Amino acid sequence: MRIFISHLHGDHVFGLPGMLHSLAFMGRTRELEIFGPKGIRQLLSSINAIVKFNSTQFPLIIKEVHAGRIVNDDEYVVRAAQANHGITCYAYAFEQKPRPGRFDPKKAKQLGIPEGPLWKKLQAAKSVKIGTRTIPSKLVVGPPRRGLKLTYAVDTRPCANVARLARNSDLLIHDSTFDNGSERKARDYGHSTSTEAAKVAKRCKARKLALFHISAKYEDASPLLIQARKVFRQTLLARDMDTIYVS
Repeated sequence: MRIFISHLHGDHVFGLPGMLHSLAFMGRTRELEIFGPKGIRQLLSSINAIVKFNSTQFPLIIKEVHAGRIVNDDEYVVRAAQANHGITCYAYAFEQKPRPGRFDPKKAKQLGIPEGPLWKKLQAAKSVKIGTRTIPSKLVVGPPRRGLKLTYAVDTRPCANVARLARNSDLLIHDSTFDNGSERKARDYGHSTSTEAAKVAKRCKARKLALFHISAKYEDASPLLIQARKVFRQTLLARDMDTIYVS
């Protein structure tokens, strides 16, 4: 499991010690990686020295990040870029590596391939044998598809770094703390308005935009959504526990 911290303001890090203590208490043994800006290692080490939120139950790896690629896994890469928030703050892009083509079960049945392990083998781009026939996967699997891309940019002004990082995102999750009447406050506090977030989505050619980090002063945030959609139609208003599908 990996956790990515954007910056070291209290509302973005104070929950970590309690969560780490709970994981240790529940008997976690698997490695956990935490990524964050310079200072994240010192912060967690200092707190752990006093309250002992983590003992030896599971390996805790803390990595201080930089702009550029910070993870290169089998299935995806993660890239970071400096956002604009007054202190060191990172946005993150999660980029899935190219995916196999879509499997066509109808074609597989027409070719007499029984459902089960052979289907799984074909989906893994391997040929299968049925009797004297060798059936290549390309007969039932379409061309490879590009991976999906999600970009997460919290607590930031609109900036070129984030726009470049988010280019061609399937989903951009962008700071939208204020409405259009609060542009000055957004500038002063290092945040964005909903319209500014929409302009970033349009600039980077994202497919969808999710507005989040909405100020608590808005009991009804729907006006922010209306403002953003005037610039970028494919905008939604993120709410706690929402599930957003991208494909």
